[in-house]
Amino acid sequence: MALSALGFSGAAVADPDGQHGTDEGHLIGTGEWGKINLLDVVRLTDTPDLIADVTVSPDGNTAFLANWGEPDCAGPETGGQTSPDAGAYIVDISDIETDPESAELIGFIPSHQDTRPGEGMQVVEITTAYFSGDVLVMNNEQCGKNGKGGVSLFDVSDPSNPKKLSENFGDRDPGDRDANQIHSAFAWDAGDNAYVVVTDNEEFPDVDIFDITKPNRPRLVAEYDLNDYNVDQPDLGLTDSFLHDMVVKQFGDRWIMLLSYWDGGYVLLDVTDPANAVFLGDTEFADIDPELLESLGVALTPEGNAHQAEFTKDGALFIGTDEDFAPYRTDAFKITTGPFQGEYPSVIVPGGQPPAILDDLTLSGPVVYGGYGCPTSAPLPSPEDIPGYLDSLQPGDETIIVLQRGPSGDPSATEEACFPGEKAHEAALAGWDAVVFVQRHVAVDEPFCGSGAFVDEIVAVCTTHEAFHKLFGLEPVEGPWTYPENLAIGTIGERIEVGSIFDGWGYVHLFDTATLEELDTYAIPEAHDPTYAFGYGDLTVHEVAVDPNDESLAYLSYYSGGLRAIQIVCAGTPYNAEDPTIDRATCELVEVGGYLDPAGNDFWGVETFIGEDGLTYILASDRDSGLWIFTDP
Repeated sequence: MALSALGFSGAAVADPDGQHGTDEGHLIGTGEWGKINLLDVVRLTDTPDLIADVTVSPDGNTAFLANWGEPDCAGPETGGQTSPDAGAYIVDISDIETDPESAELIGFIPSHQDTRPGEGMQVVEITTAYFSGDVLVMNNEQCGKNGKGGVSLFDVSDPSNPKKLSENFGDRDPGDRDANQIHSAFAWDAGDNAYVVVTDNEEFPDVDIFDITKPNRPRLVAEYDLNDYNVDQPDLGLTDSFLHDMVVKQFGDRWIMLLSYWDGGYVLLDVTDPANAVFLGDTEFADIDPELLESLGVALTPEGNAHQAEFTKDGALFIGTDEDFAPYRTDAFKITTGPFQGEYPSVIVPGGQPPAILDDLTLSGPVVYGGYGCPTSAPLPSPEDIPGYLDSLQPGDETIIVLQRGPSGDPSATEEACFPGEKAHEAALAGWDAVVFVQRHVAVDEPFCGSGAFVDEIVAVCTTHEAFHKLFGLEPVEGPWTYPENLAIGTIGERIEVGSIFDGWGYVHLFDTATLEELDTYAIPEAHDPTYAFGYGDLTVHEVAVDPNDESLAYLSYYSGGLRAIQIVCAGTPYNAEDPTIDRATCELVEVGGYLDPAGNDFWGVETFIGEDGLTYILASDRDSGLWIFTDP
């Protein structure tokens, strides 16, 4: 359905001090260049990886930053006002136009114990018959056993005195006390009614829309699973389709939602009536990854990972960011001994390390079964606890434990499911070099084993449940499978071999809103150079914020790649929506500025607003420090 009615990089080298977590170094730069000017830095923490998203009040006077939670977020703290595990910083930026160094921390909104916000931070002005003012929207994810999910709303009309409107509301299964965990959220005022759409982490349908016309009494009005519209591309292996982020923009009298649906691409829904949303279409990933082909001449399939997107000021175009933390993909997952030798599908578990970090770029060795591996699961054995296992290793082998995704539906395992990073941590504590995660019992046996919560630099790959049965000669080898699995923890399985292929970090797309055609892609040079695969931090793009003054400009938070300004240039001229001669098919993304600190950066969030002086201001959240404030000179 047509909707048409609706340069130059700073110097970069490696810093070996390991400032940014487990990446053993990061890019360092020369400061600002081009259309980026640094005004101020508000340092909120010295804890690595503490800061997440950033948002700004509609008047541009206050910034809010997500505190993702201290390393002991799941620990024995009391939680609450006096000992919060996580929450939101409140920063006054009202005088930065006249005094660029005046920004200061003025408050903090604590989250519930073991609960933290991340990417769902937004401030929206709501004016209905029941409420008028600025509302801070915060997502909630768990970092421990007492954590809560859902969305929280706060009245921040007076940012120095925030007031709770609703807390931890969301979709839940019948009989459940707590709402499902929420990864992101976006609210909009549609006139008589206001709504918030959230990413439901725990179930499909995963697009949940609530009416927040009365912010203190949210009401679920619709749930959608966009996989019902066949948005994935199984011919390219892109079948991991789920909602990650979304925005909503008004086009005339219609409200259009732009959803980032990971391997499903970017999707448009008409949500003028949220209870009866209309599917308008979705983008397709190219058969051959365009950035990899352009940079290295290598023809590989794309990885998907549609993470976040925004419409340009005029709405005729939109920019999407694909987040990919793994610059290498796995080569074939090979079982090299036993009756089921052969190749099986596999992927790197997001947050884990690829086999490429190993000296020979290859994971190899016999595997051992470890069960589910959650902190409350049966304890994992150590490699030396397995009789004869260490003696079976060959030169260059790693010790490898196999852990199942879940538990879910297994009557022999009643503990709570956990993140793969938590399982990997248990494996690392037990002395294993690598983890092979295996898919649980699902209708489509694809290699998907979840993501997140990694704190250890450990190789983590995922394969299918069929491959799991064949590794251990476990009947039935080809399904259908039933629980419980008749397999003892500590059982030695076959040998495996998993190699590595360089495919670059995540990058940026430009799309035509009317046709949903891809017009161009962009990546920083280091992102597709194997030299920068390790030791320079994360070089994937994270988020985009468009310029509210200029439909041709946008700004990118690029983790260790810094902040980047890009311009849409069409046939050599900056994009101008009012120029009828512009041929959008010629438009491309060109870097026109950026910032990368001499001490390095790790930018997660980016947000823009127009100051009272008419200039565009850019806010970026550095995971290791706090709020960085820029303007377009």
